Amino acid sequence: MEEQLIQRLELAVGRLEGLSGGFRQGASPESAGDAAAAASDPSIVAFDDLMAQYVGRVSSAAEKIGGQVLDVTKVIEEAFSVQKELLTIVKQTQKPDMAGLSEFLKPLNEVITKAVAMTEGKRAELFNHLKTAVDSLTALAWIAYTGKDCGMSMPTAHVEESWQMAEFYNNKILVEYKSKDPNHSEWAKALKELYITGLRDYVKSHYPLGPVWNATGKTTVSVPSKAPTPSGPAPPPPPPASLFSSESPRPSSSRPKEGMAAVFQEINSGKSVTSGLKKVTDDMKTKNRSDRTGVVGAGEKEGRASVPSFAKAAPPKFELQVGRKWVVEYQIGKKDLVIEDCDAKQSVYIFSCKDSVLQIQGKVNNITVDKCTKMGVVFTDVVAACEIVNSNGVEVQCQGSAPTISVDNTAGCQLYLSNDSLGTSITAAKSSEINVLVPGAGPDDDWGEHVLPQQFVHAYKDGQFVTSPVSHSGG
Repeated sequence: MEEQLIQRLELAVGRLEGLSGGFRQGASPESAGDAAAAASDPSIVAFDDLMAQYVGRVSSAAEKIGGQVLDVTKVIEEAFSVQKELLTIVKQTQKPDMAGLSEFLKPLNEVITKAVAMTEGKRAELFNHLKTAVDSLTALAWIAYTGKDCGMSMPTAHVEESWQMAEFYNNKILVEYKSKDPNHSEWAKALKELYITGLRDYVKSHYPLGPVWNATGKTTVSVPSKAPTPSGPAPPPPPPASLFSSESPRPSSSRPKEGMAAVFQEINSGKSVTSGLKKVTDDMKTKNRSDRTGVVGAGEKEGRASVPSFAKAAPPKFELQVGRKWVVEYQIGKKDLVIEDCDAKQSVYIFSCKDSVLQIQGKVNNITVDKCTKMGVVFTDVVAACEIVNSNGVEVQCQGSAPTISVDNTAGCQLYLSNDSLGTSITAAKSSEINVLVPGAGPDDDWGEHVLPQQFVHAYKDGQFVTSPVSHSGG
C-alpha cells in the first residue's frame, strides 16, 4: 500500500512539473520553491482535505463494487488530482490570454474525454453509474470561469448545475439498488456529497469569483494551436447529447377562472390564444446571434443579491445561453411567452419578471423563479426540481411530473398539480400563503384547494421537541 502511495505521489509530482514546464515561460530553479509555497497555500490544503474526505469515500465504496464502477471512479480521482495541479499553477502564474487558457485546461479536458469514452458504444450494464460520473465531472470546469462575460455561470452555480445533470442518473441508482445492494447506494450518496457538499462548499469558500491568478507570478506563453483560436475562453467540455425526448402537454380539468388561473385555463384549452404565443426564432438564440457574448447582458447584476427595482430594470432578455440555460429576465406585462425548443439537460432561469406568464413546452432539468412578482409559469415535466425564491404572488402549474417543488422566502404562491405530480415533494421555508390545488376525482370535478401551514407549534416532550402545524379553524 505504501509503495502504491509513493508511486501516485511521484506520478503527481511528475505531471505537475510537466505542466509547469509546458505552460510557463522561463522556468527556473526557483520554480520548485514556488511550487512548495503554492502547495502550502490554505486553498490547496483545503482541496487536499476535500479529496481525502469526499473522494476517499467514493473510492472506498467503489472498491466494494469493483468492475466498471471502480474504473470510472479512478477517472474521477484522476480528474480531481488534475484540478489540484491546475490550482497550484494558478497560484504561481499570471492570468493567461485565451490561447494560454485553452492550453491550461487541456489536461482536465483530456480526463473528461476519457470518462466520456466509457459511455460510448454498446450500452454498459452499469450505464447509470457511468453517466452519473461523466456528467458530474463537468462541475470541475468551474476553473475556466474568467468573469461574467465568459458565457458560464458563476463557479458555485456551475457546480450545482452540473450536478443537476448527473443527479437524474444518480437517483436511478438509488432506486434500483435500494433493497438490492447497499454498496451501490453508498457509492451514489458519496458521489453526490463529493459535489454538493464538498466541491460546492470549497468553491464557495475559496473561489466564489473564479480562479485568483498571481498578478506578480510567472508570465504565460500562448501555445499555437492547429485550429483558429476562438474569440472567447475555452468553454467547459459539453456533456454527451441528451437521450431524453420531450413529452406533449396533458390537458387539465376545469379550474378556478380568476386571476392568473384564467390565463392558465386559456393556455390549456387549446383555443386561439395559443396562436399568439411569442416563439423563440433561430436569430433570437445566443448561439446564432452575430453580436453574441454568451451572457445575459451587460446590465445583469453579477451577484443578483438585491431585490429588483423595476424602475431601474435592465432590458428584457429571452434567450438560450450556450445551449444549456434558458434565461427569461425583466419581462413585464408579457402573458404570451413560450419556450418550445427545450430538452431535459437544459435549465430555465426566470428573473425579475412581473405580471407575465411563461409556458414551457417539454421536459427540462430545472426551473428557477427568482425575484418575480405576479408571475405565472406553466410547465410540462421537470427532471430535478422547480424552485420559487424571493418572489411575491407567483402561480405555477405542473402539467406532467415534478419530483420536487421548493418555495423559499416567498409571499403568496399558488401551485397547480396534475395527477402525475401528486407524489411531488413540496418544501417550504420562510414563506407564507402557499396554496396547492389538485385535480378532482372526475374530469368535470372542481379542483381541491389545500393550504400549507405556515405556523408551527414546538412542544418539549420525552426529552425532545415535537413539532406540529397549527390547525386552521373556520367555516
